[in-house]
Amino acid sequence: MNPTTLRRLTAVLLFLAAAASIALPFLSATALTLSIGVIAAVAGVTQLLRIGQAEGTKGKVFRGFSGLFYLVAGIWVVAYPIESEISLTLFVGLLLIFEGVMELAAAAANQGEARGLVLIDGVVTAILGGLLVAEWPTDSLWAVGTLFGISLFFSGFRLLSTPAES
Repeated sequence: MNPTTLRRLTAVLLFLAAAASIALPFLSATALTLSIGVIAAVAGVTQLLRIGQAEGTKGKVFRGFSGLFYLVAGIWVVAYPIESEISLTLFVGLLLIFEGVMELAAAAANQGEARGLVLIDGVVTAILGGLLVAEWPTDSLWAVGTLFGISLFFSGFRLLSTPAES
């Protein structure tokens, strides 16, 4: 697959994910929360299965504690997704702020044609993250899905609007 086709396909997938997140914010936030819980639980199980590969008793103990922590945290998130969404909202807000700052740094370092779009993407993403953090925890149950969807939309737009090297 050539790079242009891959960029267009990626942009379309980002637009579809953005539309779903904006149209169904509670559902998308809950799905994201549950996915993280399942991934954490699976990571815990894999850590526990690898205890025998750890060097020495201390290594085995630490790997065991790590595996149990991941497993228990993952099960907790799956068992209590709404409560976990509140914490996830703060995490996603901080993540979007960080992503926005990294986009701004990329715009500052890049002198190409797409610098303006990268700059706009960074500003919008950082502002969305700031809104999540500022309104936390009151808007936790809808904000993650909506604001994350908006961020995905701008990322897809930037992919379609910039040359391949940006």
